[in-house]
Amino acid sequence: MNGNRTGRPERDYRLFLAASVLLGLGACVNSSVFNNYLKDVFNLGMGQRTFLEFPRELPGFLVSLFVAGLALLGELRIAMVANLAAAAGMLALGWIPSSFTLMVTATFVYSSGQHVYMPLANTIGMGFAAQGREGSVLGKVQSASTAAVVAGSGLLLVLFPLAKLSYRAAFTAGSICYLGAALAFLAMTPRRDDARPPRFVVRKEYGRFYLLSVLLGARKQLFLTFGPWMLVDLFGVKVEVMTLLFFIISILGIAVGPAIGKLTDRFGPRAVLGGEALLTIGLCALYAFAPELLPGGIAAIVVMSCYVVDQASSAVSMSRAVYAKRMVKRPEDLSPTLSLGVSIDHLVAMFLPMLGGLAWRSAGNSGYRWVFLGGAAVAALNFLVTRGMPPKARTAA
Repeated sequence: MNGNRTGRPERDYRLFLAASVLLGLGACVNSSVFNNYLKDVFNLGMGQRTFLEFPRELPGFLVSLFVAGLALLGELRIAMVANLAAAAGMLALGWIPSSFTLMVTATFVYSSGQHVYMPLANTIGMGFAAQGREGSVLGKVQSASTAAVVAGSGLLLVLFPLAKLSYRAAFTAGSICYLGAALAFLAMTPRRDDARPPRFVVRKEYGRFYLLSVLLGARKQLFLTFGPWMLVDLFGVKVEVMTLLFFIISILGIAVGPAIGKLTDRFGPRAVLGGEALLTIGLCALYAFAPELLPGGIAAIVVMSCYVVDQASSAVSMSRAVYAKRMVKRPEDLSPTLSLGVSIDHLVAMFLPMLGGLAWRSAGNSGYRWVFLGGAAVAALNFLVTRGMPPKARTAA
């Protein structure tokens, strides 16, 4: 942490770490129980589940507008408002009656808060880093958040089978964590330039970052939507097992986040993002062929392992943020560029699940294979795009 360079005191850095920890706990609730909540409470089929991705991802597409509309508040106060929205949406999920319309509305509110904060997390975090150390600082912050996720998922793992924890109680606890994060951002001291309204920035020099954002939107939905849904729907994995998987992912993430941050600083985002693309190709192949080539129990273990590895490696998103920071022509371009990247990747993410769901259903029992083979093709294209990045990504490509 380099508070003297940025003018941010040590107290603000500690508050940011505290907020990251609380956000990790809130995200733990969502990741552990949301898919089972949809299946158990609303009995959603594949068609309804993939439709839900549209309103869930729509806030990501609108994030540039949301951030611009809140511009006068500054980054820290926007982060506070975002987490208040996430708290309200998650609380509603636990307390609404079994109405599909109300569930979609609550999901939209929760998702709006999550997505507005998404680009701000990296912008605020990198504000504490010295030049060339952005990855290491983001890695440390993510490690603190992940350690909290370990504690949260471990607690859920115990409470669900032993205390018969309800979805209402779980969502309520998660909403309290988001509220705590909002209060932490409220307590932080805004920078003098925080009130500068962010601009919409679209520059030809940033084209490779925009393309990476498109591919990210396609790639991530495979594992956010179809990966866990394959476990829940095809293999019948219960909420306790999904929570255990998330617990394992969280433990791995404590070490993976800082490691990816250090690798990014040492070798550059190009090497890290290229390696992620190659890993994704292998994971997609296993997802596509394991259920038919392997006995049921072994296939389930292989698919669960794919889910764990992919989720643990999702920390490479910090490499994209570091690439953006080193690529932008002017420092003030960073926040609007990251926000536009989120909007771009979510434009893809809103529609891809519907196409994937159509492919899944139209091909019968093996429809999932075509979904993940498509994912392998996206990962291959992603690898080719990273080859055009400069080794250290300090200039626009």
